[in-house]
Amino acid sequence: MRPFHPQYILEALPQLVLYLPVTVGIVIGTVFFGSLLGVLMAAGRIRRGRVGRAFANLYIYIIRCVPSIVLLFLVYYGLPELLIGFGININDAGKGFFVITTFSLLFAASMAEVFRSAYEAVDRGQREAAVSIGLTEFQAFYRIVLPQSVRVAIPNFTNALVNLMKEGSLAYTIGLIDIMGKGQLLIGQNHGSYSLEVYLALFILYWTLTLLIEKGADLSERRLWAEKGREGGVSQCS
Repeated sequence: MRPFHPQYILEALPQLVLYLPVTVGIVIGTVFFGSLLGVLMAAGRIRRGRVGRAFANLYIYIIRCVPSIVLLFLVYYGLPELLIGFGININDAGKGFFVITTFSLLFAASMAEVFRSAYEAVDRGQREAAVSIGLTEFQAFYRIVLPQSVRVAIPNFTNALVNLMKEGSLAYTIGLIDIMGKGQLLIGQNHGSYSLEVYLALFILYWTLTLLIEKGADLSERRLWAEKGREGGVSQCS
């Protein structure tokens, strides 16, 4: 059996880091589009319309029941076939398009619940009081409900973001070369040798990314609660 070579971890890390922008880009794109769709699904569940609520509930239920790798293959192989029937050819689209599409669908289901629970955590009486003193519905939402909802949503949003980053490692299964894909290439180039060393290097990178996400979320949460404290202090003094 081949001996363990820890020095290869240091050799592999710089090669993997070169593809870190791909991984980060996939996460950013997914968060953007997934959050937009999540807002729509959350609005469908919050509003009283039966059709919108039923559609949002059905969407969330279906997406939660499908393993991410199965959905990835369905989108990668099935979406071009579906759209070609409408005269739309996306066979030449980059693999990143299919990855972002897949994980945006998954992320939206999580965000719909995060946004809904955060919105409903704010006392409805605060919005009604704001409207009663002359604010419009939008002003009441933007100035009263939204800041409090964001504070409530940050922990669950952070958990969803970390899960997204880890699930995104499946992108290599359709040939996208991110840090995981590059790791698989390194193992293949060495004919299966140094597998443990490469996976340990990947572990270090994903662990570091997770720490950065959690640290950033913690700082944001503290800042938002500090701002709330200052606002509360001002209102009490006034």
